[in-house]
Amino acid sequence: MPSQIFISNRKNLLQRLNGALVVVVAYTSLQRQNDAAFRFQQEANFWYLSGIEQPDWQLIIDGQSGKSWLIAPDIDDVHRVFEGGLSHQEAQKISGVDAVILHKDAESLLRTLAKKHSMVYALGEHPHSEHFNFHENPAQRQLWRVLERIFNSVQDCRPELAKLRAIKQPEEIAAMKRAIRLSTDAFELVKNKLPDLKCEYEIEAEFDYYFKRHGVDHAYEPIVAGGKNACTLHYGANNMKLKKNSLLLLDIGARYNGYSADISRTYALGEPTKRQQAVHMAVEQAHIEIVNLLKPGLRVLEYQDRVDTIMKQALLGLGLMKDDADEVAYRTYFPHAVSHGLGIDTHDSLGGPETFLEGMVLTVEPGIYIPEEGIGVRIEDDILITKKGHENLSRRLSTGLS
Repeated sequence: MPSQIFISNRKNLLQRLNGALVVVVAYTSLQRQNDAAFRFQQEANFWYLSGIEQPDWQLIIDGQSGKSWLIAPDIDDVHRVFEGGLSHQEAQKISGVDAVILHKDAESLLRTLAKKHSMVYALGEHPHSEHFNFHENPAQRQLWRVLERIFNSVQDCRPELAKLRAIKQPEEIAAMKRAIRLSTDAFELVKNKLPDLKCEYEIEAEFDYYFKRHGVDHAYEPIVAGGKNACTLHYGANNMKLKKNSLLLLDIGARYNGYSADISRTYALGEPTKRQQAVHMAVEQAHIEIVNLLKPGLRVLEYQDRVDTIMKQALLGLGLMKDDADEVAYRTYFPHAVSHGLGIDTHDSLGGPETFLEGMVLTVEPGIYIPEEGIGVRIEDDILITKKGHENLSRRLSTGLS
């Protein structure tokens, strides 16, 4: 991405915050084993405002002066030799900030800025953190505590950033289209190879190889779920043998230039049974109906209500619900949301809108999961809300069972 994108993102955020002071921090590296860290992936908001993909950097944006600074982390000579690092010149070129300063000078700058800003914005706690079953990256909380010692008040800018990020710019849409095209090409390649593949990990390896050959990574941990494994929504072991005459659920997307694709298809391994065909057909028909609902101005609550109606009819038709008031059965066989935002994060926020807006990108992913029958079917596409309706960005990939 050109630096002008990040400059524009910072200006747009300051406009929303009425010229305030904003301080955000990159993720820090996390231990993987003994003396080795996990492969690093940047915090999405920090990347959106800076373009920096290295750990432990900080960004200061002063809305009054219009100036911005990057704070470089301290990296000793040993770690620089082993792991490298980003020079100040490179960081300034990528981000378009006015200056890059050393970490030891950051607090002095913040205390100077506190003389004209009694309040500062930073990234607060994730709104859904109570549902996480993992520890959050500590960098943001540590910065928040530092800022509390310097400023009278620290406020959360995450909601405003979510609203900004929800509306994709042309450069962002172009990157997402490329990620989606690479993903659909990989799906088509792997689908043709399925008769010769015997294990889930062989399928994952085919996607790995295709993505690496084209210079991209997985946007998230791939799901390669044969048979009953598809009933575990975020199945990730990908290590089982494939069984003939079962179904295979693939949920895989590439990340290109910082932006994600997120696509699911369900394929038959051999000749599908009538029941498998019926479940897949029900999901496919629901998918078509739900995608056709999307347009700018559609109320989100209305969308959710109409999705519920469509999915309940699908489950009734399969004999999985007694009537449309059977909420227990409904959430047993369709236990997840039908859509989420898509962008830098695979599960991007849409900013809590009342209606869908032009420029939003979201998934549509109806699914039906029947653990007692070993059947799990999901079909997922990536949808751009346009001026007059929508564009299915992954429509070129068939939703067929075989």
